[in-house]
Amino acid sequence: MTWKRVCSAGDIEPGRLAPFVVDGITVIVANLGDDGFSVFPPSCPHMEEPLDQSGICAGLILTCSKHLHQWNMRTGEPTGPEENDRELLRYESRVEGGELLARIDGELVYEHEDDEDDDFEW
Repeated sequence: MTWKRVCSAGDIEPGRLAPFVVDGITVIVANLGDDGFSVFPPSCPHMEEPLDQSGICAGLILTCSKHLHQWNMRTGEPTGPEENDRELLRYESRVEGGELLARIDGELVYEHEDDEDDDFEW
């Protein structure tokens, strides 16, 4: 696996999320402040919500505002009050010379069940 430049470490303010495209693969970068950065796929592990629109970064916790599922962005482990058994997939990352690098050799993809649909209609 090779390290690839994602962005400048100064491109994202602490506590913020931002999408980037690396060799045709979209990733979300979270600036965790003193805890570094986290790089992960652009959709929520629960129901494919676009995290650049619905994701909230608070400390080490990522919350998808659609269903309030939460993950620790350092470990990928689910956390919070909502029942959640899906881990947040992450790309290994590091900062070198002021640049954020990640090991991105292919797209990390969640397996979502086809019958999950929250667009209930009466």
